[in-house]
Amino acid sequence: MDLSILYSIQDTCAHPALDAFFTYFTLLGNAGALWILIGLCMLLSPKWRFWGMCVLAALACVGLINELGIKNLVERVRPYIEHGIATPHIFPPTSYSFPSGHTGCSFAAATVLALAPIKKHWKALAWIVALLISFSRLYLFVHYPTDVLVGAVLGTLYGYLVVKAGLALRARRSGSAAHGKHAAL
Repeated sequence: MDLSILYSIQDTCAHPALDAFFTYFTLLGNAGALWILIGLCMLLSPKWRFWGMCVLAALACVGLINELGIKNLVERVRPYIEHGIATPHIFPPTSYSFPSGHTGCSFAAATVLALAPIKKHWKALAWIVALLISFSRLYLFVHYPTDVLVGAVLGTLYGYLVVKAGLALRARRSGSAAHGKHAAL
């Protein structure tokens, strides 16, 4: 089924303009670059520092668990290699396919941003970009749909857990600081 979905995307969507469009979105997702940049920019503002740390921590989870762990355990060969399809639009990735790192990073960061107290249009934009980056991996034949699906699920999970843990630590610190002030009185 994975392969039939990939061929269906090629049969219905392949077009030179879309080649350029999805190549651009894949490049934005290389090594989580766009999301790392967003996280670093958020670190510069005291108002958004906590959320920037959460973005970067969620991306670190993707890197450590998915990229260094799961990919090397599963060792799934990428579809363009397994099926002898040329990928002329990007430098062909050589790491394993499962799960998609681009998707994991995109969904981890988008989840953190969705939970942040930012305007709805920024949240929507984060999800749109995450979806476009993820679809680009299918369009460019470098991932199977299940790679992207599992990357999305794990990325969402990491983003959610990082925010929950971060908020719990922040509440604990606030409680300890308030308790310490009262104890001094």
